[in-house]
Amino acid sequence: MSTGTVEGLERELSAARRNVSLLMFAQALLGSSGPIAFSVGGLAGYDLLGPDKSLATAPLTGFNIGVALGAVLVAIAARMLGRAHGFIVGALVGAGGGLLAAIALFRSDFWLFAAGFVLIGISSGFAQKIRFAAADASPSFYKPRAISWILAGGVISAVLGPQVVIFTKDLFEPVLFAGAFVALAPLSLAAIVLFLFLRLPDHKAAGMAGGEAVRPLREIVLTQRFLTGMFCGISSYALMTFMMTGAPLAMVIGCGFSPEMATLGIQWHVLAMFAPSFVTGMLIQRLGTEKVVAAGLLILMGCAAVAHAGIALWNFWGALILLGIGWNFGFIGATAIVASSYRPHEADKVQGFHDIILFGAVALASFSSGKVFNAYGWQTINLVFWPITGVSLVLVLLLLVRSRRAAA
Repeated sequence: MSTGTVEGLERELSAARRNVSLLMFAQALLGSSGPIAFSVGGLAGYDLLGPDKSLATAPLTGFNIGVALGAVLVAIAARMLGRAHGFIVGALVGAGGGLLAAIALFRSDFWLFAAGFVLIGISSGFAQKIRFAAADASPSFYKPRAISWILAGGVISAVLGPQVVIFTKDLFEPVLFAGAFVALAPLSLAAIVLFLFLRLPDHKAAGMAGGEAVRPLREIVLTQRFLTGMFCGISSYALMTFMMTGAPLAMVIGCGFSPEMATLGIQWHVLAMFAPSFVTGMLIQRLGTEKVVAAGLLILMGCAAVAHAGIALWNFWGALILLGIGWNFGFIGATAIVASSYRPHEADKVQGFHDIILFGAVALASFSSGKVFNAYGWQTINLVFWPITGVSLVLVLLLLVRSRRAAA
């Protein structure tokens, strides 16, 4: 390898490391909106409602709808403004959403509060694309490490978000939780400062690889591999949202634990969601994607068993930790299965279809969580896990059998 080539690679790697560092800390700041929203969103919604509390988690449904919208809008913003400026737009939307949610709490306006959560969710949808920006801005040999660093930002978010809630929830007493949403504005502005220093390469849309024709969407999404990956991914994500949304209500309203205890439970849960990511890829490479997904589904079953065993603090926290680990293995593995079902030049339309179904199901899960808890209680939330994980496990085992036969 020539000296010029080595120097070129070193410059490219240095630029990638700089961009990844900026993106990691921006991800940590913007990613804290999720833990903040899920720590207190249901509780604040509960307080804003009258005698009928069944819509308490509707703001969190708005958050998930916003994530789905953000996943579409970030592509439009990036195409029109470039990725860095697109992320800035997303951060501004998050700051506005936080301030709108705080105003709604001062006015005791439930639906304005839900509208604020939609905007916070849109910002979160923008932030979910940060990991792709980090990978695309890196040379091929550095892409896995770049993604790992972005996931490290999620670990920071898991600590930062709940701590923001704990230290700011009483800031505007007697209006509880308003301070936590006002805090989203400076967090978003700090992320914007980081985005201003980005120097991302201008990637053009890739053409068809190798002259292969683009298959119709229907042909791709009806394959066993895609359907299995999508069902397992939706199951993992929707069940995680279903329990994470209902857990603070069950802890504070149902069992009398303090909001701080519920918030710390969400913190441990979010840490468990992201921390395993540093080894999940290695496990997939060593054991195979289907086995890792199956392990995630079994862990989700263990989560339901721990939650069903009692209502002590350790039951809630233990279940939430297992919920995070199960989601990590199940969702990352399922995403890998989906990604292997299409060709690179088919990615945009397949990913778009997948994300619409995914976040629609997640929004439904968060909406129904409050209704199920209000009507039937915490134990029913746990019972929902068994049939869904059972069907998912059967599907992934059938795919594993087919893959082994094809390799034989």
